[in-house]
Amino acid sequence: MSKEQTPEPLDFFIWTVEDVGMWLEEINLGSYRLIFKENGVNGEYLEGMSMFTTEQILRFIRRCHMKWGDFITLCKELRRIKVACLKGEQKVRRPWWAPSCLSLVFLKVAEQNRQSRVVSLKLEP
Repeated sequence: MSKEQTPEPLDFFIWTVEDVGMWLEEINLGSYRLIFKENGVNGEYLEGMSMFTTEQILRFIRRCHMKWGDFITLCKELRRIKVACLKGEQKVRRPWWAPSCLSLVFLKVAEQNRQSRVVSLKLEP
C-alpha cells in the first residue's frame, strides 16, 4: 500500500502495521503509532480485539501505554469502520497480496460475498 494513500476501511483486517499507523494519525491517535508498530499491531490484531477478555484488554492498554480515553476512541473508530463495512458503504479493493491479474475476479467475488467477509464483526453487541 502506498505511503501517501490512506488505507481503505473495508480492508482493515488486512492492514499492515504501517497502515494501522496511518489510520492512527487519521483518528488523532498518532502518538501511539510507534508503540503499535513495536508491538506488531496490524489489522488482523485489531479485528481480534473484539474478542478480547478484560484481562487481555488491560494487558494491551498497559503494553501500549494507552490512556483509557484513547482506548475508548480507538474502539469507537473500529466500530465505526465495522458498521460501514456491514452496511456496504466501503468500496471493495484488491488486497495488496493479490496478484493484479486477479483484480477483476477478486473484486467480483468480494462484492458478492461482502457479508461473509465481515461475518465475525456481527458478534459485537
